[in-house]
Amino acid sequence: MSFIGFLLLGLIAGAIARAILPGRQEGGWFVTLLLGILGATLGGWLGGLLFGIDLGRFFDLTTWLLAIGGSLLLLLSYAAVTGRKKAE
Repeated sequence: MSFIGFLLLGLIAGAIARAILPGRQEGGWFVTLLLGILGATLGGWLGGLLFGIDLGRFFDLTTWLLAIGGSLLLLLSYAAVTGRKKAE
């Protein structure tokens, strides 16, 4: 997959992951892009490690599921680390 294709995959996977999770998340489109790219990388790595699957083709359903799953994991981790501050 080309670099531009990987960026596009990350952006879309990050946006889908943000849409799946309930509530309001912090950060804008740039944070979504970063979390999506890192999530796609994480999903591809875990898919290769556990199932022998890679993120080789852009129009493959497994590629998208791994990228979205990795983005969801990173978005949940990001929300747990940043947390919501309560007004005092």
